[in-house]
Amino acid sequence: MSPDQHPQLDSFGLVLPFPLRLAIILVAGFWGWAINLHYLAAANIDVPALIRYPARSSSSQPPHHTSAYRLATALSIPVGIWIVVFWFATRRSVELVERLDFIPQSCYIVLLLILIWPFNRLARSGRIHFLRTLKRVSIGGLAESKDGKFGDILLADALTSYARVLGDLYASFCMFFAPDISSTEKPVRSCGKYFIVPVIVAIPSLIRLRQCLTEYVRARRTNLRRDENRANGHLLNALKYSTAFPVIWLSTKVRNYSPLDFFGFSEMSLMRFLFIFCFINSAYSFYWDVVRDWDLTLLTPDRLNKEHPYGLRRHRYFSDRLYHYVILADLALRFSWLWRALPGLAWLSETESGYFTLMFLEVGRRWMWVFFRTEAEWIRNSHGPGPDDVLLGEYSRKFDAD
Repeated sequence: MSPDQHPQLDSFGLVLPFPLRLAIILVAGFWGWAINLHYLAAANIDVPALIRYPARSSSSQPPHHTSAYRLATALSIPVGIWIVVFWFATRRSVELVERLDFIPQSCYIVLLLILIWPFNRLARSGRIHFLRTLKRVSIGGLAESKDGKFGDILLADALTSYARVLGDLYASFCMFFAPDISSTEKPVRSCGKYFIVPVIVAIPSLIRLRQCLTEYVRARRTNLRRDENRANGHLLNALKYSTAFPVIWLSTKVRNYSPLDFFGFSEMSLMRFLFIFCFINSAYSFYWDVVRDWDLTLLTPDRLNKEHPYGLRRHRYFSDRLYHYVILADLALRFSWLWRALPGLAWLSETESGYFTLMFLEVGRRWMWVFFRTEAEWIRNSHGPGPDDVLLGEYSRKFDAD
């Protein structure tokens, strides 16, 4: 029997097993952050100051982006080695691929040790800062502005783009420890209990929802009239994240459709509801990206203001054309769930290679989003901070870094 005829594994699964392709996407996030730091620094945007990260105490120390590149490289090396070892050990044999699933699964032990090992001097301050921030945001925590609130928001938003990766990561370990199943087989996303993966996928949106409500409470405490609109804005942002929950729930029910669960509703009716909620979530999120996160005027009456090019804003750090390209890319990727209806693109929803492609593109969209979200935050701080923010010029604390 040839690989393509196997009922569980296709050629893509034989070459790039389920656990290793998840590891690739996870490590890609560290490369994306390093590139963000590098090119934002080149644009004279001080990301470490925005996220309240310890400043370099000496000019002899490497720039922050150099340390980030080194960490990304250190994480990439074991993934590359494990892929090559797996290829040589299995040689595209279905039986060996399924039997030797401990090889790709063990890669996560090395990646975890690189991140948490306290005696490893590689980007030590950056790793500690990342792990502390991750610990805080994992329960929906949000630092005060002077303690790095913006960094918490960036990481929590990144987790929403990694939501499906996190769900698949659980499925991978569940399959590995389950009897009579291999983590290198075709993914079983209902492993354990069918509702566990959807709950994990929903957690990042729940984290951001709680953070938005925290910001709302803080804004209301100031008791200033000008903060009323700001507070309401946090509620609207919370509403945006809440629109993800019906999508996650309905997607799960459509995949596990049973008429008894929906009082006789047909599968087609559920799919129509799913389409409506997907559209609401995508349209709302795209609007928020452009208008609220990036402070662009394309979707507002101010887009015709002669003080700036059409649809942009007065203060800009990148080329005007780039903003328009990014808006189009964000629109296409926010509505990527519609691609599967286009001729020739059905494979995106029908194959694991398509699923991997969509997850990777979502991580790429978030990487692109960080550039313009960080730029907008820098401009807000440089040209008049909000009432709960701190002027960057007033931030003068210096810390030792690795």
